[in-house]
Amino acid sequence: MLSPLQKYIINQCALSADNKISKTILYRYYGNIKKRPKQKDLANDVTKSVDRLIKKELVIGYGWKTARKWFIEGVKLTAKGKKIARGLFGVQQKLPFKILKSR
Repeated sequence: MLSPLQKYIINQCALSADNKISKTILYRYYGNIKKRPKQKDLANDVTKSVDRLIKKELVIGYGWKTARKWFIEGVKLTAKGKKIARGLFGVQQKLPFKILKSR
């Protein structure tokens, strides 16, 4: 199960040309919400969602690591993430065509 924020992250990656986006784009998710969380909570929520997507192997995180924590500055979809993204956009229904053999 994916949260609405995680679905937004996957959709934004899928819509970009190279399936890679910066973390600042992810903060736009809270742009239309009337009751926005504080800036510290906003960064924490986005970071946790990205970390959980990385653990599910849906995205790859780009950044650097210090002695105590990771700093993620961008994410990119994996092959598994692309498959999930196609499902989020909706899949076209396949029709059962019958192939007739000619004699």
